[in-house]
Amino acid sequence: MTIEIVSVNIGKPQQVQYRGRELSTGIWKTPVEGPLHLSYFNLEGDGQADLVHHGGRDKALCVYAYEHYPFWERELKRPLAYGAFGENLTVRGLPETEVCIGDIFRFGEAVVQVSQPRQPCFKLAVKYGVPELPVKVQETGFTGYYFRVLQEGEVSPKDGLIRVFRHPKAVTVSFANRIMHHDKQNAEGIQRILDVEELSGSWQETLRKRLAGIGNDAPH
Repeated sequence: MTIEIVSVNIGKPQQVQYRGRELSTGIWKTPVEGPLHLSYFNLEGDGQADLVHHGGRDKALCVYAYEHYPFWERELKRPLAYGAFGENLTVRGLPETEVCIGDIFRFGEAVVQVSQPRQPCFKLAVKYGVPELPVKVQETGFTGYYFRVLQEGEVSPKDGLIRVFRHPKAVTVSFANRIMHHDKQNAEGIQRILDVEELSGSWQETLRKRLAGIGNDAPH
């Protein structure tokens, strides 16, 4: 089955004012129509400001489900353009409940793999002027998720996503979100997520620390 790509969105970091200081953020993304090169690190023409917490091999593409847009339009009381959550791919048919960490997809000439849920960033609050928005995103579980790139290539909105591998551990993004943010002391659940070798390094580190009783901080 082909999952529809509603929009491909890119944007370079820009400077904005936030609480009396200048802040660099790449959360503003604009839809594009034509083909782009997808590298191991990002889409052609895209960029992240905070390279410590965003981007990199495990977080080359941010994905968000179009199905969540009506909910957020009601919550924010405004229409939302594609790329509203800083995502590179706005998709239909692949919400957090339907995709597993380690799943692999064909995307045009490229091959991509789910690496972790997206951790809501305070820059969402900056973009919309709603301080509680990152927490709301976390509470709903409508977080989106990241792809790492296994094979580079040319991609375009018309390509769609074709799932070529379903991970046998079947750890959904939704389940990982629940354990990370709501059921934090569930050692069995934590171990189930850690058993997926394809989980990103930052989530592995956070969950191992939690199992060891060191901390409950969420990763990026």
